[in-house]
Amino acid sequence: MVVDDHPMWREAVARDLAEAGHEVVATAGEGRAALRIAAAARPQVAVVDLQLPDITGVEVTRHLAAADPPVRVLVLSASGEQQDVLEAVKAGATGYLLKSAAREEFLDAVVRTGAGDAVFTPGLAGLVLGEYRRLAAAPAREDGDAPRLTERETEVLRLVAKGLTYKQIAQRLVLSHRTVQNHVQNTLGKLQLHNRVELVRYAIEQGLDD
Repeated sequence: MVVDDHPMWREAVARDLAEAGHEVVATAGEGRAALRIAAAARPQVAVVDLQLPDITGVEVTRHLAAADPPVRVLVLSASGEQQDVLEAVKAGATGYLLKSAAREEFLDAVVRTGAGDAVFTPGLAGLVLGEYRRLAAAPAREDGDAPRLTERETEVLRLVAKGLTYKQIAQRLVLSHRTVQNHVQNTLGKLQLHNRVELVRYAIEQGLDD
């Protein structure tokens, strides 16, 4: 699903996706309309602009990420401002790409977003991780009921924290892509987290990214 208030841009993005073999189930030019349409169209991935005429793309992202089943959101924005990026990620965006990205970079980001990877324009990933490091530096609460991960789940989590894709992790550990996805999904369930970005934050808090 493509959500952008500029008709020519919206149509161009939808056309690029269709030509690359993706099924574009819907497009929308306003946030509220996007939420209504998404409830019926049930997209797996939504490409969302932040600047919309009614509600913000951050609000749209928050609702889509909280849907059942959740929609994975790739923000495609002209803004690389720190506040915009962090608000989008905190709302549940799986990825954040600038509109200056090349067509192939965008199409690759859509595929990776659909697979659950955290995708960011180069430079923005460091910004997000820097914010999570700052939050992780705050005193941690004591939790005697912390979930226990298996050795393999911890190994996969460590590689996720290093920024490796599922494919790279599978190659590193000599596992199938599906097995790596299953380990990540199990870990998300145990930790009660919602996406890969939150998983990276958890790994940093646990010191697994060194």
